[in-house]
Amino acid sequence: MTAQAANSTNDSILAGLMRRCNITNLAIDRNAEKLIMVNAVVSVVFLALGGIMAMLIALTRWEMVHLLSADWYYRVTGAHGAAMLIFWILFFEVAGLIFSITVILNRRLLMPKVWWIAFGTMLVSALALIIIMLSGEATVMFTAYPPLEATSWFYLFFITFAVGALIAVISFFIELVNARYRGQVGSLPLFTFAMLAAAVLALWTLVSGAAALIPTYLWSIGLIGHIDAGVYRLLFWGFGHGAQQINLVAMVGVWYVLAALTVGARPVNEGVSRFAFLLIILFIHMGAIHHILVDPGFSQLSRAINTSYFIYGATIGSMIHALSIPAAVEMAQRRKGFGQGIFTWLKKAPWKEPGFSSLVLSFWLFGVMGGISGVIMGTVQINMIQHNTLIVPAHFHMTVVSGTTLAFMGLSYYLIPLIFRRDNVFPGMAKLQPYVFAIGMTIWGLGTGFAGHAGMSRRHWDSTFGDMPLATDIFQSAQIDISLVGLGLGALIAGVGGAMYIVNAVATVFLGKKTDTPHLPGIDKDALTPADISAREAAREGHGHHRGFEFPGTLILVFAFLVLFMILYATSWFELSTISWTIE
Repeated sequence: MTAQAANSTNDSILAGLMRRCNITNLAIDRNAEKLIMVNAVVSVVFLALGGIMAMLIALTRWEMVHLLSADWYYRVTGAHGAAMLIFWILFFEVAGLIFSITVILNRRLLMPKVWWIAFGTMLVSALALIIIMLSGEATVMFTAYPPLEATSWFYLFFITFAVGALIAVISFFIELVNARYRGQVGSLPLFTFAMLAAAVLALWTLVSGAAALIPTYLWSIGLIGHIDAGVYRLLFWGFGHGAQQINLVAMVGVWYVLAALTVGARPVNEGVSRFAFLLIILFIHMGAIHHILVDPGFSQLSRAINTSYFIYGATIGSMIHALSIPAAVEMAQRRKGFGQGIFTWLKKAPWKEPGFSSLVLSFWLFGVMGGISGVIMGTVQINMIQHNTLIVPAHFHMTVVSGTTLAFMGLSYYLIPLIFRRDNVFPGMAKLQPYVFAIGMTIWGLGTGFAGHAGMSRRHWDSTFGDMPLATDIFQSAQIDISLVGLGLGALIAGVGGAMYIVNAVATVFLGKKTDTPHLPGIDKDALTPADISAREAAREGHGHHRGFEFPGTLILVFAFLVLFMILYATSWFELSTISWTIE
């Protein structure tokens, strides 16, 4: 930040337009603060709503309970997907966009009214969509594939929600350009850079969604006589899968912040971390093709390139972050004196700090449980067998539902007290919550994945197909019964973990002790302070002479992960070789 920009910030504070955080010393624009608050509150509301619906779905797929009727199962499943995969995540990410472009950069919002328009448009559209889907007017599931047809209002509000989100993304770009023009920022802080990468992905994602949904809306009101289902699926998955890649990038940015907040970690090499984000931008959208691998119209060459070479580029980007973040944690811990042995730094880590436990458990759920299954599923031959089974929801629930959600939960344990200026009401509950949620989702993921491995279908209300003309007992086995018990019990445990988070968040916002210095003893007060990359590198080098390799523990963990990946990947191919492929 230039001296002129710093003087402008000080003038704004004196004028009451900004306030100075007593813990981080960051200047917070009061307009931005209000927008962060409302987006965060709305996101938690949708998380609670989606969590309730998740319980209903799990207790329906668990055949021993089989709670909902077929009609309500499809209503709730569609609304659950929208609430959790879109609304909870995107409202939180809009709060993140505003935070990264104002608080992190110590600047005011240029266009607060435009941001309010974006928020209002998204909120009205999201509420309308939930009502429509639960009313039975749009039982077309989250994907809404033609020729399945919903009420025209469903498509219209989906489009207006995308427009609201697009307004927010474009506003972010304008704010960033304005900050550079006014000299308010030089090299972007890594979290702001991560949110920029997310915004770039969001731009393509939202345009792709509009391209799929606008013609479908015109079809629903009779202005277009036919929708090509193949074209719709291609465009929709540019949106549907792309939305999850926005979450991935934002989550990785949050990982870096949590590592900094909880142990004072700084990236091993910010340039390499930025390059990893670039790889994800360039290649991650190619992964969307695994949803349409069996569709006609694609050459074998295009399928192979997209599910091999292109997706490998995104995987390399993810692996760079998977090395960089734990390595940064290890180096920070060793600088604090925990350098004895290989894993002393990990044993002495702040495991009772909810931000740190959320970071590590998010790594486990997203990287190990979800990441390995995602790469395996991206292989053409394996995907063609797995894609319509419960393995698919097991995969993306480990990534988005588990990894992304837990990372966002962990960050909010600090942002809610800092932004709302209130003490956490239940700090003891906050320490336990990440573990309860992660244990539940791990059990759920294993149960759901093993059920899918046995062939259990993804979406059907009756997993046994007992009411179908072609009824079969193929799904009546001990493996499936045990797996579905894991699905049900895991969901209940994860539901308790989710409820613990929501209770604490709501209680803190409305009942927490009002204070300008909230009690956050485990926070690194300089973690969010912008600093020049070269200055950070010099500071890191100035901590003394390092003997040998700087993060041996992380290297061992990374190789253990690679060995596990190779074993599971090889096992999948071996099982594929045992299947008889015949055409009669």
